[in-house]
Order: sequence, then C-alpha cells, then structure tokens
Amino acid sequence: MAAITPELVLRAYATGLFPMAESRRSNRLFWLDPEQRGILPLENFHLPRRLARTIMKGSFEVKADQNFSGVVQGCAAPAPGREDSWINPEVERLFNDLHRLGHAHSIEVYQDNLLVGGLYGVRIGSAFFGESMFSQEREASKVALVHLVIRLRRGGFTLLDTQFLTSHLRQFGAIEISQTDYKARLGFALRTLARWESDLTPLALSEELSALRSGISKG
Repeated sequence: MAAITPELVLRAYATGLFPMAESRRSNRLFWLDPEQRGILPLENFHLPRRLARTIMKGSFEVKADQNFSGVVQGCAAPAPGREDSWINPEVERLFNDLHRLGHAHSIEVYQDNLLVGGLYGVRIGSAFFGESMFSQEREASKVALVHLVIRLRRGGFTLLDTQFLTSHLRQFGAIEISQTDYKARLGFALRTLARWESDLTPLALSEELSALRSGISKG
C-alpha cells in the first residue's frame, strides 16, 4: 500500500474526509465522513464567565506554533477517561509534516514554562479543521480554544470543524449539522481566503475578549 502523504491528507479534507487510527498501537489509518458533523459557529461562540475571568487573570501563557509536536504528543498521551488514542505514529508524522509545510497549526498553553494544554488542527482556505486538544491543568484546553477562536475570527475564517459534537464543545456553542450542509459550508470556505495569526498582541486579545464577553454566558 502506498504511503499516505500530506498532500493526500489535504485533498481528503477538501472533500470532507479526515483520518484516524483505531488505537495508538494501530499501524493503519482509516477515513471518516460522518453523516452528522460537529462545527463551532464562530459568530455564535459562547464564552463562559468563569473562563473569561481565568483568561483575564493571565493564569496561563498562550503561544501559537512554537511547539506543534509537543501538542500532538500531549493529545496522544493517555489521560483520565482516555486511556487510548486515535493518534498513532503515522498520524503524528503526517501532521508534523503538514505543520512544516504551513498547513497545520497549534495553540499552546503554558504554566511556569511547562506545556500544560493545547490543541492543533489543519487550515485550508477559510476552514480550520480542529483535530484534538489536551489539558493537564484545569481549563487549559478551554483557554486554548478561546485563543483559537479569537485568531480565526480576526483572520476571516468561516468554518471551524470539530468533526464530532461533544458535551465539552456544546457549552461553547458547537452544533451538529448534516453531511450535506457541512459540505456546502466547506465548499464556500475552500473558495474564501483567510489569514492565520500566530502572534496576538495584548491589545488585540483584550479587544477580542471584550467582543466575546458582550455575548458572555453564565458558568
């Protein structure tokens, strides 16, 4: 069987497919195209009050694209309630290659200079395909998600694909849509340009948090 290349992965995403492995120890990948797809509408993102306070306090230092491989490793590592992972060595290789080519990005959350949370995903046009997130400290992955949403909103992105809908994502406004609806939104996003902002100034962060807090939810 021919090796899966980063270029093949990008073509697959452009048709609505994404890769997964059965387990961390599996040496094969399979492609999914769910009938129901999770997305997080950027214009309706819900920022819980407690999380807003955490971000404003500056409890964490947040960076982007400084330790992509570390974030992938964190997402693949066992965690309470998730003893196994769909991220096998082949997935790690592919996404690290996509990052080096400029198609994959990470948000990293640090505490005392230690990586304690983050997320990563793939960017094509104005679509961002969220892959996985992890947290070793309370709310670290949530902080990463807020920083991702801020960058996507500022960069003109139109689609944040979460693949599946979970209770964790639902609290931020994530919804489930049909495969047909998803592919229509994907088609529009692929034809639309957006920019990825690795750096976010304190002023920009403050402005975007204020915009999100105007629609803040309790919690």
